Amino acid sequence: MIATKPIIVAGAGSIGCFVGGVLADAGRRVSLLARPRVIEEINSNGLRVTSFEGFDRTLKSGQLSLSEDPSIFNDAGAVLVTVKSTDTADIAGLIAQHAPSDAVIVSLQNGVGNVSVLRERLPGRRVLAGMVPFNVIALGGGRFHRATSGDIVIEQDEAGTAAQLSVPHLTIRPADNIVGVQWGKLLLNLNNALNALSDLPLRQQLAQRPWRALFADQMAEGLAAMKAEGIKPVASTPVPPALTPHLLRLPDAVFRLLLGGTMKIDPEARSSMWEDLQRGRRTEIDYLQGVITQIAERRGLHVPLSARIVALIKRAEAEGKGSPGLTPDQIRI
Repeated sequence: MIATKPIIVAGAGSIGCFVGGVLADAGRRVSLLARPRVIEEINSNGLRVTSFEGFDRTLKSGQLSLSEDPSIFNDAGAVLVTVKSTDTADIAGLIAQHAPSDAVIVSLQNGVGNVSVLRERLPGRRVLAGMVPFNVIALGGGRFHRATSGDIVIEQDEAGTAAQLSVPHLTIRPADNIVGVQWGKLLLNLNNALNALSDLPLRQQLAQRPWRALFADQMAEGLAAMKAEGIKPVASTPVPPALTPHLLRLPDAVFRLLLGGTMKIDPEARSSMWEDLQRGRRTEIDYLQGVITQIAERRGLHVPLSARIVALIKRAEAEGKGSPGLTPDQIRI
């Protein structure tokens, strides 16, 4: 049973620290595989996990373990993979070397290809796909703040892993079509790059029709690519994927009236890609818009906006100056 064995968070960034912190607060045995900077920050300040809904806990040393040594995988009952997509193959190698063969591996990563990489490099092991719908902001001083709503969804299995991992303040639900769920999340994640390029808080960005129209056009390209591949995305919101672009294009007043109550977003929330640009890190653009451009090339589709956004993000990465603070018109040029 997972409840009696350590849960190891493999790659404790913003999502990993928040998830690990809430699990530890609920009494689970949790260890974080993290970079020295994160370990030092938490050792100095404790690990504080907060939410826009009012949840606020601070875990002190002794309530969870932190290490940069992969030997912490040795007695894992579950490994929650939260590294960037670019690091999936490397973390799989460490898991293969150190984790018990019966440990369940759960991918809580962006994108749609990570589980295939994990399964290829971890043959014979139980690897489950997952989807994290919410955004977490690293606020410094050991604080990680959940800024948007939603429940984690993971692939349904006979062991009932979702129920075993679920704790108060961190609901984890099973899904029998996790592939569709992941593609539905990818559609929403197309806004990550737009938010990163805008240098605006998410709520402020989505309150403006020109930004929503840009997002809608992005989703339309994504939906066309998925249709060409025979992929049917599953919505992670109450709005069906095919209808979402039309609703995003509505005038501000109508949009607020129809969907304002469903957008539970902290005023300061921003995308993880914005944070990557601010910190000078490589983004996951190749695993979001890059997936759409790859499908388009394969299928002979025209997706100019996706290609433009990939180029703009890569330029911002190369310049290393953080978000360029572009307008929708500058992105469309």
